[in-house]
Amino acid sequence: MTNTPEHIVREFIEACHETARCGLVRCSSGNMSLRLDSNRMLITASRSWMRDLSSDGVCVCRISDGSPMEEKPPSVEMGFHAGILRCRPDVNVVLHFQTPCGTALASRDVEDVNYFVIPEVPFYIGPVARVPYSQPGSEDLAEAVTDAMRTHDMVTIANHGQVTVGDSFAHAIQNASFFELACEIILHGGDKLTGLSCEDAQYLLDLRGQKEEGNA
Repeated sequence: MTNTPEHIVREFIEACHETARCGLVRCSSGNMSLRLDSNRMLITASRSWMRDLSSDGVCVCRISDGSPMEEKPPSVEMGFHAGILRCRPDVNVVLHFQTPCGTALASRDVEDVNYFVIPEVPFYIGPVARVPYSQPGSEDLAEAVTDAMRTHDMVTIANHGQVTVGDSFAHAIQNASFFELACEIILHGGDKLTGLSCEDAQYLLDLRGQKEEGNA
């Protein structure tokens, strides 16, 4: 693999396995990328299963234009992976996942789902963006997700799935897991569910902002 340390590839593969173990993807439904340096990234290969990923399913690509640096074809969603890494220097990992409850809510004809039903969402994830459905791998989808991710750490794609980011593998996987937990609570709670109050949610959002400023 093009000038990529073996231990980095192993960590990437293990993170993909952990993503599948957490139930965040099924078969080839998800993909992950990792910033290597200013213009190189690792990304899962096209149609690879994160559950049993090996080095054969890992590609090295350029962040500048998403072009592969090897013969293996990268994930069809390379467009928004590279786009997010270009516009978010604070991000090292991009995770596209597809969980049952999160995707069920993304498939509803409702634009303003209140995901702030547990403290973890406003504190760790913040506001959640939603983009309309576009064909997987399309330029429209890549542009919409990249644009939404400029100011959000979680994006839901109608009838498709979710995208989140982090400064590490654990950070991205945690975001995805907490988000699916909130979505499961929303679906189980139904019409009787009460979310966090505006004051409580804003307090947690403010704490999140202070945390990010401290890490800047």
